[in-house]
Amino acid sequence: MGSKDTFTVNENDSSDTVIADGNLEFVREQGGNDSLPSYQEASGAPVEKQSPLGYQVHTFTLIFLNIGQMVGTGVFSTPASILGNLGSVGLSMIYWFLGFIFAGSALAIYLELSSYFPSRSGGEVVYLEQAYPRPKYLLPTAFAVQSVIVSFSSSNAIVLAQYIFRIADHTPTDWQMKGVAVAGYSIAVLLLVFSNKLGLWLSNAVGVVKVLTLLFISITGLVVLGGHTSVSDPRANFRGSFEGTSGDAYGITNALVKVTFAYKGYQNAFNVVNENPIRTLTRSAPISLVIVAILYILCNIAYFAAVPKEELVEAEQVAASLFFRAVFGSGGASRGLNFLIALSAFGNLVTVLIGQSRAIRECGRQGVIPFPKFWASTYPFGTPLGPYFLKWSMTVLMILAPPAGDAFNFVVDLQSYPDAIFYFAMTVGLILIRRQRKHIGASKTEFRSWDIALAITLLVNAFMLVMPWYPPEGGMFAGDVSFWYATYVVVGIAIILVCVIYYYLWIHLIPKWKGYQIRQDVLVLDDGATTHRLVKVPNDQLAAWDKEHDVVGRLRHRNGHAFSGDEGVRAGEP
Repeated sequence: MGSKDTFTVNENDSSDTVIADGNLEFVREQGGNDSLPSYQEASGAPVEKQSPLGYQVHTFTLIFLNIGQMVGTGVFSTPASILGNLGSVGLSMIYWFLGFIFAGSALAIYLELSSYFPSRSGGEVVYLEQAYPRPKYLLPTAFAVQSVIVSFSSSNAIVLAQYIFRIADHTPTDWQMKGVAVAGYSIAVLLLVFSNKLGLWLSNAVGVVKVLTLLFISITGLVVLGGHTSVSDPRANFRGSFEGTSGDAYGITNALVKVTFAYKGYQNAFNVVNENPIRTLTRSAPISLVIVAILYILCNIAYFAAVPKEELVEAEQVAASLFFRAVFGSGGASRGLNFLIALSAFGNLVTVLIGQSRAIRECGRQGVIPFPKFWASTYPFGTPLGPYFLKWSMTVLMILAPPAGDAFNFVVDLQSYPDAIFYFAMTVGLILIRRQRKHIGASKTEFRSWDIALAITLLVNAFMLVMPWYPPEGGMFAGDVSFWYATYVVVGIAIILVCVIYYYLWIHLIPKWKGYQIRQDVLVLDDGATTHRLVKVPNDQLAAWDKEHDVVGRLRHRNGHAFSGDEGVRAGEP
């Protein structure tokens, strides 16, 4: 990097300081959530001095935003499939502990990144933007377009519908299943649209029910293990617990992927960073992960204490259902369990909606997708209506359009690989941000992750990139679709490459051909929301534009007069 220069953004506001470092310009800004000031590269979305979404996210809510996303339906079903992949109870238990270690390492990465940008919501949207500021707008464009394209929760909505029909003891047609899935998701969206407070309260309430459900299974499992139920030999699975361990590489790999995804959701609270002080997040995020890890391990002990290993491996029912049947019989307990799982699935929809709406809103505030006002606005209910509408429309489309089977499985898998690429890039990005901050002499922040956590996370993310290329045991066409098993991987990479091509056309080639350049402009909406807008400035007006605007895109003040935003727009937009 080149030499550093320090100056102020606006002559009349000395609090906004810029450090110019080569072709990068770092702006010192502070939000209204009682966190420390931070430096971010000026091409990123502007810090909102006052969050238009409010400051209603507190410790209890942050804990259950994470728990709500981590605890979906996986813990009720995944243990049986992991056992089937690994072949032994002992190795299965080790894997659940390893999942906790991997998640804890990744959580430390998120905590350090959030401490650098304590007034920016959106999680990895922000961290990728700041780790890779050049070429300008490239990473934000690729991530934003990918986020919009795969912005659906159709699989979770279908799971909710499945368990609703199990409660009713009814076998639905495909269209009945899709109809209930659309209705369930629509209810979740409507509950969030009209009030942030209601949405956060709902997340808390369902989260408490989830924890109580897992706690009930855990305590019941310990009672079973103590020999106080009708289960004849509760310790049978724990004698010779490593017998039958599988040496199949695909099974071992698949089990690791499943247990890693079972913990996914520990990062959800980072999507609402600007709505709470960072010191609250550093307490609540680890608490949520520890609670879930303990309950996951205790639930697995409960399953293995009550259900014979062979029955768990071969059964088509979820592990929790087998557990309830073994302990309480096949009466009303099974229906009650289905209700709890359905409620857990609904809560997962709510918490994912809350987190992803903030991430999509932050993509819009970067200015790299059209209609930034639509994404950034919180009018009229103080909620992110634009992102909620996108999530609802894409999810309904993905529920109704693909037929059951190959097409549905493919679009669900398509979400995973680009995510893996960006997670790996974000982890590498932490190293780059550390170097940036050291070079500009930025002060220490409230959290720094351990180097061992960084190394573990890099290895796990690299593994997640390589693993999907490994063929299943039955060969190239033995995946969960009838065509080549890695088609979704190639398509996921192709989407990112198309984004890169689009970026170079939009930012470089077309402007060069038509004689203009792209500049960023700051818009402040009536509800207080702040966003970037990328505008076209003709080459003969560039000097005037750059003189009137600071590095962030705000209009400079001259002799007590601020140039109007409309003047800048007329100069830049046709």
